[in-house]
Amino acid sequence: MVGTGPVLRKGVLLPRRTQIGPAQLKCRNKGKAVIVRIGSINPDRGGSPGGAQWPRKVVSTLALIASLAALTLVLESQYGQWLFGGSLKTDAALPDEADGTAASAKPAAILTPVEESRHRAVSEYVAKRYRVSREVALDLVGQAHRVGKELQLDPLLIIAVIAVESSFNPIAESVAGAKGLMQIIPKYHTEKFQAFGGAETVFDPATNIRVGAQILKEYIRYTGNVGIALQMYAGALGDNEDQYTNKVLGMKQRLQYVAQTPAHRPTSTAVRTASARTGSSFPLD
Repeated sequence: MVGTGPVLRKGVLLPRRTQIGPAQLKCRNKGKAVIVRIGSINPDRGGSPGGAQWPRKVVSTLALIASLAALTLVLESQYGQWLFGGSLKTDAALPDEADGTAASAKPAAILTPVEESRHRAVSEYVAKRYRVSREVALDLVGQAHRVGKELQLDPLLIIAVIAVESSFNPIAESVAGAKGLMQIIPKYHTEKFQAFGGAETVFDPATNIRVGAQILKEYIRYTGNVGIALQMYAGALGDNEDQYTNKVLGMKQRLQYVAQTPAHRPTSTAVRTASARTGSSFPLD
Protein backbone atom coordinates (compact mmCIF):
# COMPACT_ATOMS: atom_id res chain seq x y z
CA MET A 1 0.00 0.00 0.00
CA VAL A 2 1.74 3.14 -1.26
CA GLY A 3 0.95 6.56 0.19
CA THR A 4 -1.27 5.30 2.98
CA GLY A 5 -0.66 5.49 6.68
CA PRO A 6 0.20 2.54 8.89
CA VAL A 7 -2.54 0.08 9.56
CA LEU A 8 -3.08 -1.28 13.07
CA ARG A 9 -4.43 -4.82 13.00
CA LYS A 10 -5.10 -6.53 16.29
CA GLY A 11 -2.45 -4.50 18.05
CA VAL A 12 0.22 -5.03 15.38
CA LEU A 13 1.57 -1.88 13.74
CA LEU A 14 2.17 -2.49 10.05
CA PRO A 15 4.80 -0.50 8.17
CA ARG A 16 4.02 2.07 5.47
CA ARG A 17 5.95 2.00 2.28
CA THR A 18 7.15 5.30 0.89
CA GLN A 19 8.79 6.28 -2.32
CA ILE A 20 11.82 7.58 -0.54
CA GLY A 21 13.12 4.57 1.33
CA PRO A 22 12.28 1.22 2.83
CA ALA A 23 9.31 0.57 4.98
CA GLN A 24 9.22 2.51 8.25
CA LEU A 25 7.17 2.15 11.34
CA LYS A 26 5.02 5.16 12.14
CA CYS A 27 2.34 5.82 14.65
CA ARG A 28 -0.51 8.24 14.30
CA ASN A 29 -0.63 9.17 17.94
CA LYS A 30 2.84 10.54 18.57
CA GLY A 31 3.90 10.95 22.15
CA LYS A 32 1.73 8.13 23.36
CA ALA A 33 3.03 4.77 24.43
CA VAL A 34 2.32 2.12 21.89
CA ILE A 35 2.86 -1.59 22.61
CA VAL A 36 4.15 -3.39 19.57
CA ARG A 37 3.97 -7.20 19.66
CA ILE A 38 6.38 -9.16 17.58
CA GLY A 39 5.38 -12.74 17.07
CA SER A 40 2.82 -14.48 19.20
CA ILE A 41 2.95 -14.83 22.96
CA ASN A 42 0.77 -17.22 24.88
CA PRO A 43 -0.52 -15.38 27.97
CA ASP A 44 -0.53 -18.67 29.86
CA ARG A 45 3.28 -18.74 29.74
CA GLY A 46 3.67 -15.84 32.08
CA GLY A 47 4.85 -13.46 29.38
CA SER A 48 8.08 -15.33 28.74
CA PRO A 49 8.57 -16.85 25.28
CA GLY A 50 9.36 -20.53 25.55
CA GLY A 51 8.79 -20.43 29.32
CA ALA A 52 6.92 -23.73 29.31
CA GLN A 53 9.32 -25.54 26.99
CA TRP A 54 12.01 -26.52 29.50
CA PRO A 55 9.85 -28.91 31.59
CA ARG A 56 8.93 -30.74 28.43
CA LYS A 57 12.56 -30.96 27.41
CA VAL A 58 13.57 -32.32 30.82
CA VAL A 59 10.82 -34.94 30.75
CA SER A 60 11.76 -35.92 27.20
CA THR A 61 15.42 -36.24 28.16
CA LEU A 62 14.63 -38.42 31.19
CA ALA A 63 12.33 -40.60 29.13
CA LEU A 64 15.08 -41.02 26.53
CA ILE A 65 17.63 -42.00 29.21
CA ALA A 66 15.22 -44.52 30.74
CA SER A 67 14.52 -46.00 27.32
CA LEU A 68 18.24 -46.36 26.58
CA ALA A 69 18.83 -48.01 29.98
CA ALA A 70 16.00 -50.47 29.39
CA LEU A 71 17.29 -51.22 25.91
CA THR A 72 20.79 -51.82 27.31
CA LEU A 73 19.44 -54.30 29.87
CA VAL A 74 17.47 -56.14 27.21
CA LEU A 75 20.48 -56.36 24.91
CA GLU A 76 22.72 -57.50 27.75
CA SER A 77 20.31 -60.22 28.85
CA GLN A 78 19.78 -61.48 25.32
CA TYR A 79 23.14 -60.93 23.68
CA GLY A 80 25.42 -59.88 26.56
CA GLN A 81 27.93 -62.69 26.17
CA TRP A 82 28.33 -62.06 22.45
CA LEU A 83 27.73 -58.33 22.16
CA PHE A 84 29.28 -57.01 25.37
CA GLY A 85 31.48 -59.90 26.35
CA GLY A 86 30.22 -59.60 29.92
CA SER A 87 31.84 -56.18 30.33
CA LEU A 88 28.59 -54.53 31.34
CA LYS A 89 28.24 -56.64 34.43
CA THR A 90 29.98 -55.22 37.44
CA ASP A 91 30.65 -56.96 40.68
CA ALA A 92 28.40 -56.04 43.54
CA ALA A 93 29.97 -53.98 46.25
CA LEU A 94 31.71 -56.40 48.53
CA PRO A 95 31.39 -55.96 52.23
CA ASP A 96 34.43 -54.50 53.84
CA GLU A 97 36.36 -56.69 56.23
CA ALA A 98 36.96 -53.68 58.43
CA ASP A 99 33.21 -53.34 58.83
CA GLY A 100 33.03 -56.84 60.23
CA THR A 101 31.83 -58.94 57.38
CA ALA A 102 32.80 -62.59 57.57
CA ALA A 103 35.41 -63.81 55.15
CA SER A 104 32.91 -66.23 53.60
CA ALA A 105 31.03 -63.25 52.13
CA LYS A 106 33.90 -62.63 49.78
CA PRO A 107 34.40 -64.67 46.66
CA ALA A 108 37.16 -67.25 46.81
CA ALA A 109 40.37 -66.23 45.12
CA ILE A 110 41.36 -68.03 41.96
CA LEU A 111 43.99 -70.62 42.80
CA THR A 112 46.82 -71.79 40.64
CA PRO A 113 46.96 -75.53 39.93
CA VAL A 114 49.80 -75.91 42.44
CA GLU A 115 47.90 -74.02 45.16
CA GLU A 116 44.75 -76.00 44.53
CA SER A 117 46.70 -79.23 44.74
CA ARG A 118 48.19 -78.19 48.07
CA HIS A 119 44.82 -77.13 49.48
CA ARG A 120 43.30 -80.44 48.50
CA ALA A 121 46.18 -82.40 49.96
CA VAL A 122 45.87 -80.61 53.31
CA SER A 123 42.07 -80.92 53.33
CA GLU A 124 42.32 -84.64 52.52
CA TYR A 125 44.64 -85.09 55.48
CA VAL A 126 42.34 -83.10 57.76
CA ALA A 127 39.24 -84.98 56.59
CA LYS A 128 40.90 -88.36 57.15
CA ARG A 129 42.53 -87.65 60.50
CA TYR A 130 39.73 -85.64 62.13
CA ARG A 131 36.81 -87.40 60.47
CA VAL A 132 35.16 -84.43 58.83
CA SER A 133 33.71 -84.30 55.35
CA ARG A 134 36.07 -83.43 52.53
CA GLU A 135 33.90 -80.49 51.49
CA VAL A 136 33.97 -78.98 54.99
CA ALA A 137 37.70 -79.61 55.33
CA LEU A 138 38.40 -77.97 51.97
CA ASP A 139 36.27 -74.95 52.90
CA LEU A 140 38.03 -74.49 56.25
CA VAL A 141 41.45 -74.85 54.66
CA GLY A 142 40.49 -72.26 52.03
CA GLN A 143 39.25 -69.83 54.68
CA ALA A 144 42.42 -70.23 56.70
CA HIS A 145 44.49 -69.42 53.61
CA ARG A 146 42.41 -66.33 52.77
CA VAL A 147 42.62 -64.99 56.31
CA GLY A 148 46.31 -65.81 56.56
CA LYS A 149 47.02 -63.96 53.34
CA GLU A 150 45.13 -60.87 54.49
CA LEU A 151 46.77 -60.80 57.92
CA GLN A 152 50.18 -61.89 56.65
CA LEU A 153 50.02 -64.93 58.90
CA ASP A 154 51.06 -68.44 57.91
CA PRO A 155 47.77 -70.22 57.03
CA LEU A 156 49.24 -73.57 58.02
CA LEU A 157 49.85 -72.13 61.49
CA ILE A 158 46.16 -71.20 61.68
CA ILE A 159 45.15 -74.71 60.58
CA ALA A 160 47.56 -76.22 63.11
CA VAL A 161 46.00 -74.18 65.93
CA ILE A 162 42.54 -75.35 64.85
CA ALA A 163 43.73 -78.95 64.85
CA VAL A 164 45.22 -78.73 68.34
CA GLU A 165 42.47 -76.61 69.88
CA SER A 166 39.27 -78.23 68.59
CA SER A 167 40.18 -81.08 66.22
CA PHE A 168 38.09 -79.21 63.63
CA ASN A 169 34.91 -79.33 65.69
CA PRO A 170 33.14 -75.98 65.07
CA ILE A 171 30.90 -76.34 68.15
CA ALA A 172 33.61 -77.43 70.59
CA GLU A 173 33.43 -75.80 74.02
CA SER A 174 35.77 -76.13 76.97
CA VAL A 175 34.99 -75.95 80.67
CA ALA A 176 36.76 -72.58 80.74
CA GLY A 177 34.34 -71.15 78.17
CA ALA A 178 36.56 -71.36 75.08
CA LYS A 179 34.40 -71.93 72.02
CA GLY A 180 34.58 -72.85 68.37
CA LEU A 181 37.32 -73.97 66.05
CA MET A 182 40.06 -71.85 67.59
CA GLN A 183 38.66 -72.04 71.15
CA ILE A 184 38.11 -68.34 71.77
CA ILE A 185 36.67 -67.02 75.03
CA PRO A 186 34.24 -64.35 73.76
CA LYS A 187 34.14 -62.24 76.94
CA TYR A 188 37.83 -61.44 76.51
CA HIS A 189 37.46 -60.34 72.89
CA THR A 190 34.01 -58.75 72.73
CA GLU A 191 35.22 -55.81 70.63
CA LYS A 192 36.43 -58.15 67.90
CA PHE A 193 33.12 -59.99 67.74
CA GLN A 194 31.11 -56.77 67.67
CA ALA A 195 32.22 -56.23 64.11
CA PHE A 196 30.67 -59.57 63.15
CA GLY A 197 27.37 -59.23 64.98
CA GLY A 198 28.24 -60.03 68.57
CA ALA A 199 29.66 -62.81 70.71
CA GLU A 200 26.96 -65.24 69.56
CA THR A 201 28.80 -65.54 66.22
CA VAL A 202 31.68 -67.33 67.94
CA PHE A 203 30.45 -70.67 66.59
CA ASP A 204 30.40 -69.41 63.02
CA PRO A 205 33.48 -71.06 61.44
CA ALA A 206 34.45 -68.09 59.28
CA THR A 207 34.10 -65.61 62.14
CA ASN A 208 35.91 -67.88 64.59
CA ILE A 209 38.85 -68.38 62.24
CA ARG A 210 39.14 -64.67 61.53
CA VAL A 211 38.94 -63.55 65.16
CA GLY A 212 41.30 -66.30 66.32
CA ALA A 213 43.82 -65.37 63.65
CA GLN A 214 43.57 -61.70 64.63
CA ILE A 215 44.27 -62.58 68.27
CA LEU A 216 47.25 -64.74 67.33
CA LYS A 217 48.60 -62.05 65.02
CA GLU A 218 48.38 -59.46 67.81
CA TYR A 219 50.23 -61.74 70.21
CA ILE A 220 53.00 -62.35 67.67
CA ARG A 221 53.34 -58.62 67.07
CA TYR A 222 53.38 -57.94 70.81
CA THR A 223 55.90 -60.61 71.76
CA GLY A 224 57.93 -60.79 68.57
CA ASN A 225 58.11 -64.56 68.98
CA VAL A 226 55.77 -67.19 67.56
CA GLY A 227 56.44 -69.69 70.35
CA ILE A 228 55.71 -67.21 73.14
CA ALA A 229 52.67 -65.94 71.26
CA LEU A 230 51.30 -69.48 71.03
CA GLN A 231 51.83 -70.04 74.77
CA MET A 232 50.02 -66.75 75.41
CA TYR A 233 47.19 -67.82 73.09
CA ALA A 234 46.78 -71.02 75.12
CA GLY A 235 47.06 -69.17 78.42
CA ALA A 236 50.08 -71.27 79.31
CA LEU A 237 52.90 -68.77 79.72
CA GLY A 238 53.89 -70.54 82.90
CA ASP A 239 54.66 -73.77 81.05
CA ASN A 240 58.45 -73.81 80.82
CA GLU A 241 58.40 -76.86 78.56
CA ASP A 242 56.24 -75.11 75.94
CA GLN A 243 54.11 -78.18 75.39
CA TYR A 244 51.37 -76.28 73.57
CA THR A 245 53.83 -74.59 71.23
CA ASN A 246 55.48 -77.91 70.42
CA LYS A 247 52.12 -79.45 69.55
CA VAL A 248 51.12 -76.60 67.23
CA LEU A 249 54.49 -76.32 65.50
CA GLY A 250 54.67 -80.10 65.16
CA MET A 251 51.26 -80.11 63.44
CA LYS A 252 52.30 -77.20 61.24
CA GLN A 253 55.39 -79.13 60.19
CA ARG A 254 53.23 -82.12 59.34
CA LEU A 255 50.93 -79.96 57.25
CA GLN A 256 53.90 -78.54 55.39
CA TYR A 257 55.00 -82.06 54.58
CA VAL A 258 51.50 -82.98 53.35
CA ALA A 259 51.20 -79.83 51.24
CA GLN A 260 54.37 -80.56 49.30
CA THR A 261 54.17 -82.43 46.04
CA PRO A 262 55.58 -85.97 46.16
CA ALA A 263 58.60 -84.93 44.11
CA HIS A 264 59.55 -82.27 46.70
CA ARG A 265 58.73 -84.15 49.89
CA PRO A 266 61.68 -84.92 52.17
CA THR A 267 62.39 -88.50 53.14
CA SER A 268 61.11 -89.92 56.41
CA THR A 269 64.63 -89.85 57.81
CA ALA A 270 65.03 -86.16 56.98
CA VAL A 271 61.68 -85.39 58.59
CA ARG A 272 62.57 -87.19 61.79
CA THR A 273 65.93 -85.44 61.89
CA ALA A 274 64.26 -82.05 61.51
CA SER A 275 61.74 -82.97 64.21
CA ALA A 276 64.51 -83.91 66.59
CA ARG A 277 66.23 -80.58 66.01
CA THR A 278 63.07 -78.57 66.65
CA GLY A 279 61.97 -80.70 69.58
CA SER A 280 58.64 -81.47 67.93
CA SER A 281 57.27 -84.61 66.41
CA PHE A 282 54.32 -85.62 64.29
CA PRO A 283 52.94 -88.79 62.75
CA LEU A 284 53.99 -89.62 59.24
CA ASP A 285 50.73 -91.36 58.40
